[in-house]
Amino acid sequence: MVKNVTVFTTNQCAYCHMVKKYLDNKNIKYDEVNLDNQPNRRQEAISLSGGMTVPVTLVTQHDDSRHVVVGFNLSSLVPLLA
Repeated sequence: MVKNVTVFTTNQCAYCHMVKKYLDNKNIKYDEVNLDNQPNRRQEAISLSGGMTVPVTLVTQHDDSRHVVVGFNLSSLVPLLA
């Protein structure tokens, strides 16, 4: 069961738009951290993903386990949201 979803994005990222559109279409609420607007959170995204790539989607389950999906990777993201 999903507790929280956070998506780290940038303004020019097409894959970021695709992840947000997917979540919107599924009526899944998420918090967006736009790294262009919040550069102080860049290191957090790098720590989660292992590099400077976006989107980085952080799914926190009700048991507080955290799962990171890098890029537009529905095969990894969809099972976490079920």
